[in-house]
Amino acid sequence: MSIGLARGDITEQDVDAIVNAANPLLLGGGGVDGAIHRAAGPTLLEACRALPELSPGVRCPTGDVKVTHGGDLRAKHVLHGVGPIYREHTPEEAARLLRSVHTRAIEEAARLGCESVAFPAISCGVYGYPLDKAAAVAVSAVRDGLAANTTVQRAVFVLFDSRILRVWQRALMTS
Repeated sequence: MSIGLARGDITEQDVDAIVNAANPLLLGGGGVDGAIHRAAGPTLLEACRALPELSPGVRCPTGDVKVTHGGDLRAKHVLHGVGPIYREHTPEEAARLLRSVHTRAIEEAARLGCESVAFPAISCGVYGYPLDKAAAVAVSAVRDGLAANTTVQRAVFVLFDSRILRVWQRALMTS
C-alpha cells in the first residue's frame, strides 16, 4: 500500500479511479469538478443526470460518494465525493464529513476492484476548508482506508499548485 503526492492535473492521472470534489447535485461546477467534467466529455454529465435525486438538488449528500464511469478520462471510474462547506459546520462535524468522503471513496474503489485512486484537495477551494486541517484529515482517512481493504494498493493526492502540495507533504510526513 502506498500514498503518493503529485502536482498537476487530476484528469491526466493513470489510475483506475479519480475522486471528484463534487457538489451535491453532481452536474459539474468550477475548480476540480469543472475540469473533470470538461476532460471526461458529455457522457459524464449524462451519467450524473441518470443518478436519482435523493431530495431536491441532492444526488449525493455531504460526506458520501456516488460512482460513474470515467467518460473520456484515462480513469475508468469517477468517484464523486461531496465534502463539507467548512463554515456551515462545527470543526468536528466538518472533519467527520471530510473523513467520510475519503473513506467512502476508498470503499467504492475497492468495491469496483480498483487498485489505484487519485484524490484532489476536497473542500479546500470555494468550500473554504483550511488546508492544514483538510490535509491532516485526508491523509489519515486514506491511510486507514488503504489498510482496511485488500484491493486498493495505491492512492495519490493530485494537487494543483505547489503551495497546496507543500501542505500535503507536511501532513504525510507527520501522520
